[in-house]
Amino acid sequence: MPYVNIRITRENGEPTTEQKKELIAGVTDLLAKVLNKNKASTVVIIDEIDTNDYGLGGKSITEVRKEQKKG
Repeated sequence: MPYVNIRITRENGEPTTEQKKELIAGVTDLLAKVLNKNKASTVVIIDEIDTNDYGLGGKSITEVRKEQKKG
């Protein structure tokens, strides 16, 4: 049984419910096509991560994004 975990930042109202549906369907189709996996037994999990909950270079991604907008 394939298990895929997608981690994506939650920003600007995305990912939307529709985008998540497309990701789940697309990943499932890709595994069926490339690895000949059964779609019915393919699990896709989407974890949405707030930009305050992870960092880069010692700063939260929220801070990094703010700095990018200034510069």
